[in-house]
Amino acid sequence: MSAAPLLGCAVDATALEQDAEYRALIASRFSVVTAENAMKFEPLRPDRETFAFAAADRLMAFAESAGLRVRGHTLVWHNQLADWVSAAPAAERRAIMADHIQAVVSRYRGRVWHWDVVNEPLDDDGEPRTSPWFEAMGIDYIAEAFRLAHEADPGATLYLNDYNVEDVCAKSDAYYELVRELIADGVPIHGFGVQGHRIVGDPPSSLRRNLSRFAALGLEVALTEVDIRIPQPPTPESLAAQADDYRGLLDAAAAVPECAAVVLWGLSDRYSWIPATFAGFGSAHVLDDDLREKPAYAAVFGSVTR
Repeated sequence: MSAAPLLGCAVDATALEQDAEYRALIASRFSVVTAENAMKFEPLRPDRETFAFAAADRLMAFAESAGLRVRGHTLVWHNQLADWVSAAPAAERRAIMADHIQAVVSRYRGRVWHWDVVNEPLDDDGEPRTSPWFEAMGIDYIAEAFRLAHEADPGATLYLNDYNVEDVCAKSDAYYELVRELIADGVPIHGFGVQGHRIVGDPPSSLRRNLSRFAALGLEVALTEVDIRIPQPPTPESLAAQADDYRGLLDAAAAVPECAAVVLWGLSDRYSWIPATFAGFGSAHVLDDDLREKPAYAAVFGSVTR
């Protein structure tokens, strides 16, 4: 494990193809990339008979040519899931999940560093989230997914990943107990991913302690989807506060030796998912719409190096 977390970024597949400046920045500034959407179920599996690997293959080729590690995101999730999965009889969904994991993980065997095997399986109250997978298999689908992924690529590091788990809280407590149970049952789980989608001025208060307790279970940990959104329009004060919040996240991660990576969920406001998802918010990333450096850029690159 590295002495300091590797710095990564989620990448927009279209921008990677069409924006040469963006592509050069990703290649030169980061050590890790995550596909923002190209490796999710719906883009990869538009129907039961079809696997659409072209965009994911291009991302892999780019990463390998640039010497970047890849975090695979994500194998099993309730969202961005093709409609045909929910329409399938519950009795068939275990086979659908198994076929998907085997095909995708085997295709990139030995080439993907981390897999987010199961994403967001618990609600904010810590109870299992209702999903097509949970409806079909109960909570056991989580362990099954990890076993299937490990069979397909025994060398990959396998993560459980979620949001609103930066602090010690009811949701992260539930994950702590879930992970303990999975480990006790011999499930091949290797990492816990804390996403890190935040609002400016509201930094987590117990991130270091929270990461450390998962590490004490024998896991790697990572900040997997970091962005800090700002009420619009941004001001010099809100941009400075954003930089402080980024710095705090990175410093907490760097203080935990088992933290393998800090991955930004986007590089530039030009390609941000935030405005379409959170009305009235934006400016969440370290570069602006014109790929110019914001105060957060210096905070990030001063805290974690390539």
